[in-house]
Amino acid sequence: MRALIQRVTAASVTVSAQKIAEIEHGLLILVCAMAGDTETEAEKLALRISKLRIFKDEAGKMNRAVGDIGGACLVVSQFTLAADTSRGNRPGFSSAAPPETGNHLYQHFAGALRALGLPVQTGEFGADMAVDLRNDGPVTIWMDTADRA
Repeated sequence: MRALIQRVTAASVTVSAQKIAEIEHGLLILVCAMAGDTETEAEKLALRISKLRIFKDEAGKMNRAVGDIGGACLVVSQFTLAADTSRGNRPGFSSAAPPETGNHLYQHFAGALRALGLPVQTGEFGADMAVDLRNDGPVTIWMDTADRA
């Protein structure tokens, strides 16, 4: 699974002019299930992100995880993280998991974060979403479970 993690002071998702999810201080996590991914990858990614120390401590150093600061997670499905731009100007997305599998793993990932004790809001899988965020830092981290295989 792939994730793009952004430290935010606020983030929200709107679908069809209706705000469906919103967090304050925490993480906006754009996530994509790749072909061949399983629930194991979703759980490992959730655990890694929950422990990611990218929030400032009293000394101003990035030394705290989202749970340490009482933050929340906004998880948004983003199949375009699977973009292959190696050929031409039009990205290909064939390495993304099929929609049914992608949705299942997206939901499982969000559930795994909740099971770790984190407050989680989600976007709507497959919807045309407007994502608003206020970057904190900015701090943006890329993770791919294939990098640790």
